[in-house]
Amino acid sequence: MSADSNRRPAVIAVGLGPAGPELTTPAAVEALSSAPMTFLRTSRHPAATPWLGLANVVALDHCYKTGATFGEVYRSIVDIVRAGAAEHGRVAYAVPGSPAVAERTVELLRSEASIELEVVPGLSFCELAWARLGIDPIEAGVRLVDAESFAVQAAGDAGPLLVGQCWSRGVLSSVKLCLDADPGPAILLHHLGLADEAIVEVSWSEIDRTLEADHLTSLYVPRLKVPIARELARLAELVRVLRDRCPWDREQTHRSLVPHLLEETYEAMEAIELLGDDPAGAPPAVVAHVSEELGDLLCQVLFHTTLAEEEGLFNLADVAREVHDKLVVRHPHVFGDVTATTPGAVLANWERNKQAEKKRTHLFEGIPVAMPALARAAKAERKLASVELGWPATGLDAGALVVALAGMLRLTDPDAGVDADTAAAAGALLAEEARLVAHRGEDPESLVRQALDRLAARLAVVEAAARDSGADLGSLDPALRLDLWRAADCEP
Repeated sequence: MSADSNRRPAVIAVGLGPAGPELTTPAAVEALSSAPMTFLRTSRHPAATPWLGLANVVALDHCYKTGATFGEVYRSIVDIVRAGAAEHGRVAYAVPGSPAVAERTVELLRSEASIELEVVPGLSFCELAWARLGIDPIEAGVRLVDAESFAVQAAGDAGPLLVGQCWSRGVLSSVKLCLDADPGPAILLHHLGLADEAIVEVSWSEIDRTLEADHLTSLYVPRLKVPIARELARLAELVRVLRDRCPWDREQTHRSLVPHLLEETYEAMEAIELLGDDPAGAPPAVVAHVSEELGDLLCQVLFHTTLAEEEGLFNLADVAREVHDKLVVRHPHVFGDVTATTPGAVLANWERNKQAEKKRTHLFEGIPVAMPALARAAKAERKLASVELGWPATGLDAGALVVALAGMLRLTDPDAGVDADTAAAAGALLAEEARLVAHRGEDPESLVRQALDRLAARLAVVEAAARDSGADLGSLDPALRLDLWRAADCEP
């Protein structure tokens, strides 16, 4: 048996270039001229014209009429080319553009073990697109996607994108409908390199209405707005996959995840603090860090909703709907007929609506007792302020505290607004008090918690007195409200 008899049949995949015959490379012309048999994927390409009518050239356009899907079309083309190679020993297979760019049939031929595949590169439509757009695709970070697979390939991408295979208005319409939000203008690239070349910037809503697209049409999308709903769905699906396949994730419960939720919350808070007073001017690394930490926190929310869905309790849609509806109810000054022109009035409305909605009888209900003491104190102050019992009206030993601060800061006006230096000094005073208490063998957290418990007990006495008088705390005469507060001294 000769050495040649052991060789597999050969297919030479040739690129015809993106436009007319003048852009077909000499190497491609040589490969086509020397092959005993040539197959053209389609005769509907300007560079195919010189080869049409030759006895050893067969166009495969009929495959597009017999296949129900593109997958079937490509499979039938590959079968014909492979059979031709088996019969003739060597055949050429010519495709529009380059066989190395967005050419599914060449990918299928590459996986055929029964043939040897040789690729003769050609110019693709991309080279003309870069030239007409005036961009360097590497510097701009452009990604090439197929219009038929746009929904999957472009998911989560921010662009820019060059979308190929936009062969009909229907395909462009499906691309348009893939996005949740309008990404802004796009550029249609039609018949590049031909006499009727068209490069048209259009609004996103018009990409399928501007020209009669065909196999020589592509689309450039400078920037995408990441589809929020699709990205949330992808992340939720990832959490479900982790629950199914990861041993650690599979064992987690609501309770076991609480420490991780707390940790991610603090990490997100720390990252947000780094944004400073001018988030728009924050360094890119800080912005990326905040986005990452918020993502970690979001993952915790999705994990708990996934567990709840497994348990038949609720799902992510329930959570989103409930918080949406709650925010509408809590903002009657936006969605209703209530008037609130100041942040204080908004806060007061919020607390009243929340108490009525939750059927709470105590202003401090809903403040988690496990909160860090100083955070709990701040929350308590906001609650008190909503009924005009905040600082300084009900500050315990307010005079002594102001004297201490004034002495430390040498303030001439103790009632002046808190500037940066004052705030820093006040923080230092609190820290020094905590250090002193710890030095004396006491737990400062416990002491503050005890003080807050006494504050809550005092408020409960005031609320009970208000109810006995037939009114709620917020509607009492301010002078009477303050008198009740002073009378309900629960301090030891």
